[in-house]
Amino acid sequence: MKKICLYFEIHQIIHLKRYRFFDIGRDHYYYDDYENERSINDIAERSYVPALQTLIQMCKDNPEFRVAFSLSGVGLEQLEFHAPQVIDLLQEINATGQVEFLCEPYSHGLASLANEESFRLETERMSKKIKELFGKTPKVFRNSSLIYNDEIGAQVAAMGFKGILTEGAKQVLGWKSPHYIYHCALDPRLKILMRDINLSEDITERFSSRPLMADQWLDWIASTPEGENIINIFGELVTFGIFHPLSGGILEFLKAIPVLAKQRNIGFILPSEACAEKSVGAVEVPYNISWVDEERDTSCWLGNHLQREAFHKLYSVADRVRICDDRRIKMDWDYLQASNNFRFMTTKPGMQFRGIYDSPYDAFTNYMNILGDFISRVNNLYGGAENEEIDNLITTIHNQDDEIAAKDKEIEKLQKLLAKYNPVEAKKATAPTSKEAEPAKKPAKKAPAKKVAKKAE
Repeated sequence: MKKICLYFEIHQIIHLKRYRFFDIGRDHYYYDDYENERSINDIAERSYVPALQTLIQMCKDNPEFRVAFSLSGVGLEQLEFHAPQVIDLLQEINATGQVEFLCEPYSHGLASLANEESFRLETERMSKKIKELFGKTPKVFRNSSLIYNDEIGAQVAAMGFKGILTEGAKQVLGWKSPHYIYHCALDPRLKILMRDINLSEDITERFSSRPLMADQWLDWIASTPEGENIINIFGELVTFGIFHPLSGGILEFLKAIPVLAKQRNIGFILPSEACAEKSVGAVEVPYNISWVDEERDTSCWLGNHLQREAFHKLYSVADRVRICDDRRIKMDWDYLQASNNFRFMTTKPGMQFRGIYDSPYDAFTNYMNILGDFISRVNNLYGGAENEEIDNLITTIHNQDDEIAAKDKEIEKLQKLLAKYNPVEAKKATAPTSKEAEPAKKPAKKAPAKKVAKKAE
């Protein structure tokens, strides 16, 4: 039976304000609050609310329907502050039990390409946020814009995820089909779901320019070769209302899919359910792929010297930000990492939206002014310590973390051996001690402050 794995991204651009060279050291607030509030409310009204209301009704009317979402942390913060009705709708659709929430980097940034530890911590933060909001710990991961390579796959597997979403890029798949379950070449524990580019972009890219009916689209799915049973349809939720106006009938197209799919014996599957199925083999991805542009790589963020300069400058302080406890610095770090900051600097043709910027050079200049102020603030946290001293401290912390991780693995290995050869002793080793087992005694009541003072006299 063929099954559709349907997934939508929810992310919100954080707009930076005009920041001049002379603002460096004087103004530490970098954001265009008016534009951020205006844009999130506009997108919520025109896209998120009607699209989620439609999906909720689809879940209620079709018990077999399934859909997955991922939210960036920075986007979630904007929704909580400016458009909480979207969070309410997400919780309502979550209550149907037909939804899965995936995990992604909190900042929707490029940490996976720059700093492994920052990438891991961002992912953990986002996973906790999803658990707090929706009561479920994500089992499947999707990187920002589906960025993936073999090393990223190994890192994600080490974090405990069972699967990852990425692009069914031709330069990787070749003659292979994206309609199978694959696994990471460096860690077979991690299953890989690869997007069907054509069937996904029939909706996300071409719906307004080429009239498409739901029955025709589902016929294409039904006609895929026998054995190709997992059809991965990935896109952004802003497809409905922003990329394509609702007046064009795109929500009617969406509503028709479950009904017409049932007639063709096509079902639906969540990413974690798909990842529970057997892999047909490894897929090797030695270089970066993503779902952006014709190249399906990372050139839209790192394709020119401006972008690479900004990227390396930002992540040069990644470790320093990670070990600091300044909440304002950490918030700015999240927002400055967001991938759109680098996308605005692209010199590739076809870039239609640059926010407040007139050109990629304008975007670069504004971002680097902000970055200059931000890096100065980060360095000031360390009281004028020399770079060498800070780097040595970071190295020490890294080494301690590695030692602890190695010892934890050794303890786990020894416990398994003990359980194998001496189950009784293993049980004793893991059982709580008599002191631990005893209920905690209530602390003695303290004498009132006045009586204590009197006694002291």
